[in-house]
Amino acid sequence: MRRYVYRRTVCRTTSPVVHQLEDLAAQGEAHRLALHGGHIPDDEAAGQVDRLGRWYAALGPLIAMHARITDGLSDLRDPKGTGHPFWASAAATLLLGSAAALVLGILSAAL
Repeated sequence: MRRYVYRRTVCRTTSPVVHQLEDLAAQGEAHRLALHGGHIPDDEAAGQVDRLGRWYAALGPLIAMHARITDGLSDLRDPKGTGHPFWASAAATLLLGSAAALVLGILSAAL
């Protein structure tokens, strides 16, 4: 399940987590109408976040991949929840580690 947040750094406000892009657009529009008279303010951000509330765009590639796998595994049990259960994080680490070992094994066999 995808999670989106609208963040306005100058106003120091963050919307609640929404699960649809239409709801994200509505959050931004409501903020602009209520506080800025409909004008589009500078320094606003909207994007996808993980279950811990971290922006995927701000994470490194390996950490973002781990977070996406962990989020997918966590959503199997509790799609609307927050936080990463230990089992999901451990399974994502095991999956990434085994994929790296497989690639390393194939490369060493080819050379």
